[in-house]
Amino acid sequence: MLRRSRRPGAAREHLHGALETFERYGARLWSAHARAELRAAGESVRPSGSRSEAGRLLTAQQFQIATLVAEGATNREVAARLFISPRTVEHHLRNIFARLGVRSRVELARLLP
Repeated sequence: MLRRSRRPGAAREHLHGALETFERYGARLWSAHARAELRAAGESVRPSGSRSEAGRLLTAQQFQIATLVAEGATNREVAARLFISPRTVEHHLRNIFARLGVRSRVELARLLP
């Protein structure tokens, strides 16, 4: 919430604590979410695991959107899940398609694991 309120410095402090706690208890999904939020707040964070070559070409948010789309989610579903607007999803998808050289959601699904 702090990051979305344009207070990334304050957000990073809380996110680092959250990431440490999630990793201590083995909460992989929450750890990944905390890492993504830290990256979005301008912090460089060590990766949790290996991503595919296509995943390395994308930002954290683009990768998250691409993964959800590859799983079959609509733009509205992705937007609701990530608390962003459908237009933001569309914008990111255009950039994802250009970066990965794909033209459709089907090609994206084939490219991502």
